[in-house]
Amino acid sequence: IYGPESSGKTTLTLQVIAEMQKVGGTAAFIDAEHALDVQYASKLGVNVPELLISQPDTGEQALEIADALVRSGSIDMIVIDSVAALVPKAEIEGEMGDSLPGLQARLMSQALRKLTGTIKRTNCLVIFINQIRMKIGVMFGNPETTTGGNALK
Repeated sequence: IYGPESSGKTTLTLQVIAEMQKVGGTAAFIDAEHALDVQYASKLGVNVPELLISQPDTGEQALEIADALVRSGSIDMIVIDSVAALVPKAEIEGEMGDSLPGLQARLMSQALRKLTGTIKRTNCLVIFINQIRMKIGVMFGNPETTTGGNALK
């Protein structure tokens, strides 16, 4: 699910989690943005004590958690909020201003190759939330793009 800032992407996924919980499903929320408001989630009908919430430090950590949860077979749904916040470890450990092109795209590509087969076997719903960014200098065509490369597209 992708869209502009404050367009209801997280609200939509929280409502899906609430519906999943109503039918007895188990859900996890990987909060890479560290911005989940549990009071708001509760108002939307999410049973917060039953929701597995993780706030990882790096993109690799977030995707490893998602992989472990999917492989366990005990989770029906995982929300990863957001792809834009999945910062690779090398970027966090690097110096300010370091140019590390394509790191996030490679991270997403590798993670999705690893996850897709397991998701199919376990029948787990995985929702990635992403944000729209503007390409600089685009004269023709759509200037909007999403972070994380083409793997999710």
